[in-house]
Amino acid sequence: MKSLFTGYAAALILLAGIGAAAADTVVLQPEQETVIRQYVNKQPLASVKLPGVELKIGSAVPDTVELHEVPNVKYRYTVIEDQTVVVDPETHTIVQVLH
Repeated sequence: MKSLFTGYAAALILLAGIGAAAADTVVLQPEQETVIRQYVNKQPLASVKLPGVELKIGSAVPDTVELHEVPNVKYRYTVIEDQTVVVDPETHTIVQVLH
């Protein structure tokens, strides 16, 4: 009986961890992504080089990288290694890589 309880407890802890990780993932609404894409196309930026920075959702960009505002959107954008990335300005975490 004790091992059965331990197994259930372990499963609950694992599921709680997965839920917490999923809660940290930001998903742009389609309308937000459309607004950002349209704005970025009208306001192109020069690309900056950041060796060693992985351009994927959840990666952090250094605080030294200039982030550019998109009107009426919480997130900012920049262009790194010829890739436009959408960044949370509070955490400097990449929330979307636009292709």
